Amino acid sequence: MSMSIPLPPLSLPEYRRYGRQMILEGFGLEGQVKLRNAAVVVVGVGGLGCPALQYLAAAGVGKLGVVDHDVVDLSNLQRQVLHTESRMNMAKALSAEIALREINSSITIKPYVTQLTSNNARKILYEYDIILDCTDNVPTRYLLSDTAVALGKPLVSGAAMKLDGQLCIYNLEPDGPCYRCLYPRPPVPTTVKTCEETGVLGVVTGTIGVLQAVECIKLILGLHGNKNSLLVFITEKLPNDLYLCLDKNSTLLIFSALSFPPFRNAKLRKKRPNCPGCGQDRLKTAKIEETDYVAFCGGPAFDYEGMGLEQGLPGHRIRGKELKRIAESEKKQAQILSTTGRFLADVPLLELVSNPEEYLPKNEQKRIVLVCRLGNDSQIAAEALRSLTHSLIVQDLIGGLRSWTREVDSDFPEY
Repeated sequence: MSMSIPLPPLSLPEYRRYGRQMILEGFGLEGQVKLRNAAVVVVGVGGLGCPALQYLAAAGVGKLGVVDHDVVDLSNLQRQVLHTESRMNMAKALSAEIALREINSSITIKPYVTQLTSNNARKILYEYDIILDCTDNVPTRYLLSDTAVALGKPLVSGAAMKLDGQLCIYNLEPDGPCYRCLYPRPPVPTTVKTCEETGVLGVVTGTIGVLQAVECIKLILGLHGNKNSLLVFITEKLPNDLYLCLDKNSTLLIFSALSFPPFRNAKLRKKRPNCPGCGQDRLKTAKIEETDYVAFCGGPAFDYEGMGLEQGLPGHRIRGKELKRIAESEKKQAQILSTTGRFLADVPLLELVSNPEEYLPKNEQKRIVLVCRLGNDSQIAAEALRSLTHSLIVQDLIGGLRSWTREVDSDFPEY
């Protein structure tokens, strides 16, 4: 009598590769098979998407969709860990595909070198089980949320800026809220800034991206216990608008790198019954293809660099070449203040605006010129000083330090 042993559901190399996670309690062979059979799409291959993709690929998620229309830039490499110097100017989706295949050649990777829009979102995302929002703009967040609701898929959404970040899982049935539940109205476009304007620490985006991967794996394995949870990674202060989305019965999980212990727990409310995105009265089709998400959010992203290049009122702003002449010929009669980066004197904008009288020259200087990175903060600072004096010439540099580099001194660092 012969005895047959059933073939293992994984290949022998897969047992070796994934063994360290398969021996975890609650994971096992069944969990690894679930990962292999899962399909996850990551929208945005930047500071959040790179670490999320890296760990999802390493864990053995069978199919990964990678959506991004941008190309790799030198400024990305500080935090976008899948990209390299050798792949500069390559499409990020293709750069990520190369990196992920080197990490795990046994999984399927499907790059989409395109911008996600209301016309293609449903077509791209429908074949995936879980959607990761790793983008950095508000219109796409609404688009992803509406599409996730329409397709009945969970949305793991991350965000990071400066030293802060947050992570939330939307559209977890049956009562998980969508993005519109928490943010029914988009913010005013002029109040929305990107990492280019505010800065960001790479390890913060890495932390949030890895946590997105953690939550995604938990969803695949069925280990996600708290269905309505929001995690905030924060080292400065909690933005007030996060509190506005919480009711008395909600909870929030907060991480603060400067505190010990670093975690605090809170809870999110359930979905809004009248939410236009996921509420009882929403249209079954959601009309995603008919929605202009950019218009809904107040128009295109605000052009901070373009605003910094505006001429302004006569005599209020000065170009780089003229500033150079003044700096060389009027050393005793001019003072230059920088609100971003060191030029001659470094002054925080908030400090200057709060106490402008402290920065008025007390000697024989006749002119004060303010300089910032792009030429926006300097306009605010100049107006604060100008309101206090009529005897002093108060100007700011058109285009800021970036224009100074391009028009006057190419050796001055551009950042």
